[in-house]
Amino acid sequence: MKNRNTLGKTLMYLIGYVVSLVALFPLFWLAIAGFKGKTEVFSTPFRFFPSEWLISNYTSILQDGLFSKALVTTFAGAVLFTVGGLLINSMAAYVFARLEFRFKKTLWIYVIMTMFIPGMAILVTSFIVVTRMGMLDTLSVLILPGLASAGAMFFIRQFYLNIPMALEEAAMIDGASRFRIYTYVFFPMSYPVFVIVGIGAFLGYWNSFIWPTMTITSPELFQIMQYLATFRSERGSELGLLMAGSTLSAIPTILLFLIFQKYIIKGIKISGLK
Repeated sequence: MKNRNTLGKTLMYLIGYVVSLVALFPLFWLAIAGFKGKTEVFSTPFRFFPSEWLISNYTSILQDGLFSKALVTTFAGAVLFTVGGLLINSMAAYVFARLEFRFKKTLWIYVIMTMFIPGMAILVTSFIVVTRMGMLDTLSVLILPGLASAGAMFFIRQFYLNIPMALEEAAMIDGASRFRIYTYVFFPMSYPVFVIVGIGAFLGYWNSFIWPTMTITSPELFQIMQYLATFRSERGSELGLLMAGSTLSAIPTILLFLIFQKYIIKGIKISGLK
């Protein structure tokens, strides 16, 4: 039995290593391709490692003012988008989880229905709205339209439904208002679900391309994916430089996963709450 258990664990670890290697291979190739010359990235026959390691690709892209500006602007926008979304969606989730009011079920159904509407289906109408509001070519057009999220509300609400009512009742006996209960009871306990929802919001903003391309025309406000697409169309022959920029743009999201990976695993348990 011991030999069978050892063999089973060894096979599981082996399969895990193989799957991890296959999944990470494109990222490794992207980082190494950043050290290659202009014509060596897609040279024939294929070579994984460069014939000559060129650190100049990374130094050159970092010295590009527009790249650095896009990186900082995207990071700042992602942080604002994540924090604002967590505040708005968590307050709405608390209302739907704990408060009783007229038409509550009807409103909740209406909110949930928006989860089934593809973003592409309302892309044109959303563009018309922000155009008439004079929000084009501003950072607010990237942040404000997507703050309220039915998926985030649903996920946080499921978490709040699992918090014991005794905590809320004790706070109400002490004279706490609903807002104080949310601020001092629910909000501090929301760290695990906030991390999971926040990572999703951060990645969604960081990887967005279509909406920034439609609403942002000033190079000073270019988002990182928008910058890389523009760089490819204008300087597509410099593939080594493009790979270096793509690698650097992936570092913040990789660090995010490494820092909060244990909370991502907890998300599997949270998603199963009532």
